[in-house]
Amino acid sequence: MSRSAHPAGPRHADVLPEGHYSAPPADLNALDAKVWAQTVTRDEHGVVTVGGVDVKALAEEHGTPAYVLDESDFRARARAWRTAFGADADVFYAGKAFLSRAVVRWLHEEGLNLDVCSGGELATALSAGMPADRIALHGNNKSTQEIERAIRAGVGRIVLDSFQEIVRVAHIAQSLGKRQRVQIRITVGVEAHTHEFIATAHEDQKFGIPLAGGQAAEAVRRALKLDGLELIGIHSHIGSQIFDMSGFEVAAHRVVGLLKAIRDEHGVELPEIDLGGGLGIAYTSADDPREPHEIAKALTEIVTRECEAARLRTPRISVEPGRAIVGPTAFTLYEVGTVKPLDGLRTYVSVDGGMSDNIRTALYDAEYSVALVSRTSDAAPMLARVVGKHCESGDIVVKDAFLPGDLAPGDLIAVPATGAYCRSMASNYNHVPRPPVVVVADGASRVIVRRETEEDLLRLDVG
Repeated sequence: MSRSAHPAGPRHADVLPEGHYSAPPADLNALDAKVWAQTVTRDEHGVVTVGGVDVKALAEEHGTPAYVLDESDFRARARAWRTAFGADADVFYAGKAFLSRAVVRWLHEEGLNLDVCSGGELATALSAGMPADRIALHGNNKSTQEIERAIRAGVGRIVLDSFQEIVRVAHIAQSLGKRQRVQIRITVGVEAHTHEFIATAHEDQKFGIPLAGGQAAEAVRRALKLDGLELIGIHSHIGSQIFDMSGFEVAAHRVVGLLKAIRDEHGVELPEIDLGGGLGIAYTSADDPREPHEIAKALTEIVTRECEAARLRTPRISVEPGRAIVGPTAFTLYEVGTVKPLDGLRTYVSVDGGMSDNIRTALYDAEYSVALVSRTSDAAPMLARVVGKHCESGDIVVKDAFLPGDLAPGDLIAVPATGAYCRSMASNYNHVPRPPVVVVADGASRVIVRRETEEDLLRLDVG
């Protein structure tokens, strides 16, 4: 296939339109370790490998697009979180980021607990052998069936999200002859520095019971009076993709204030506090996430300091990393189909996937990196926009990136840090089957979630 330069267009670094992007990197062939899984390298031929398997072999065996996940990286990150918080705290992996039965087994083996927020996630967890007492059930509108199934299974905690749910869970538990351990999710009025749609601690949103106006205190009063409930703690989650720890400090101060008020009014010191998840990862070289041990140290010190000031025993801390574990462990592998230079603007690079396998750019204006992975190139950089094959102008995978100016149809490119929320939020828009999840470990690959087929789509169409 020819690698000659494309016709005139604003592809090179000396002819760039105005926009919000950084200068091209000094070496387009270099892989920034911050945004790629730990075992990702280039081989002697310039082909990117992960876990000892090169992307050409992966594409040939499994097709494209495909989510490629490094099992050793996932396990190492899970272990790092477990080690950082130690035996006196609980780490609940947030299953909404990405969940499969293989992932559940890895979590179980690495000693993590699991947070689920739907009946389907609970079914996946139970089917893969996660002990029910290590599962927490979240959700702002849990159905009666979901609650009953969780209580029958013996989940370790249910996080209550509304006044109606307090009564609902208590009634179902009593009808089953159970006393269910619960936490109450509160909103503490913290404006997290993140996208509006993933900030979850301000009052004007659907999650939790506001601390303001005494509503959270009233929820505690009601929960403590109901025989079907054992109130074990307070839950707070301020948002997602957060780098600034100051929001957690404010949240902890307000949650501990509520714990103090509960002790003063009821003579009860609740034994647990859950600070949620939401810690950010590196999607681009500009992102600078903290390591798990730094986060653990900071959160533990914040809670301990606030409890000492309130003369409370320090409760057991729980955290819920999801993206921070699985996000960096995977990349999405695409084949280039069309390269379209637009004079005076940029070059559009169309791939064989798009918003059906990664909706985050369209939904959150998320930023990603991208690299040519099937070869190296000495061509000058071009300003590119990586787009999908769907019938939407907003079908953008990477808004602005620099790629080699000789990029051509048939090349393989990869978008790193797509382990979280990409497969979980994938759709069948335009009746496009969802990609597989391919795990690489010890020089071999295997499918843990198979590629959908047209037969799968038609099987559901019973009309």
